[in-house]
Amino acid sequence: MSAVEDAQAWLGHRFARPDLLAEALTHRSAAGARGRGSNERLEFIGDRVLGLVVAEWLIERFPAEPEGSLGPRLAALVSKAALAGIAEAQGLGAFLNISRGEARRGVSGQATVLADALEAVIGALYLDAGLGAVRVFIRRIMEASLESQARPPKDAKTALQEWALKRALELPSYVTETETGPSHAPRFVVRVSVGDAVARGEAGTKRAAEQAAASSLLAILRA
Repeated sequence: MSAVEDAQAWLGHRFARPDLLAEALTHRSAAGARGRGSNERLEFIGDRVLGLVVAEWLIERFPAEPEGSLGPRLAALVSKAALAGIAEAQGLGAFLNISRGEARRGVSGQATVLADALEAVIGALYLDAGLGAVRVFIRRIMEASLESQARPPKDAKTALQEWALKRALELPSYVTETETGPSHAPRFVVRVSVGDAVARGEAGTKRAAEQAAASSLLAILRA
């Protein structure tokens, strides 16, 4: 079986347009000039669909919680780290179309590649089968993650700010170092510092990059 056929079996959906799924599984390194034909465009829509479906699910699952609690739950569930963990557990990396050189470097196992590919697959499934099919798939692969949230998690930026305040330090300072990529798929690198401690984060939005940087710095400070 081809990777697309294997992926369809994993998704539990037979695509009317299998080219969509093939595109979702294609890393930029295996695409045409300037990444044309890669999964970046499908990642763009998949990210939005994922956020909608998980937000809907949280409203249903925690009917008494206010927005202030639901927001951190959503951010944690759809974070790149969380998605990468799910993608790895589901074996998504085995389906990806990656150039030979990048494959030798182990790109198919990189967290950002796995998370982006999962979002792209969600985007492809949405375009081919609609919201109902996407809802079933997302709830299947994310059920354990959602049910493990006994309490609303604190987002990394809030946790880092509280860490600094408890130690009477200056509040974390965030600086956007670079902004690259096309308008539909930008990449931001943000540096955060607390005192002499520094860390960086990279993501498709400035807000997500700040969260990634804060998470990295917390890991350093708590080590």
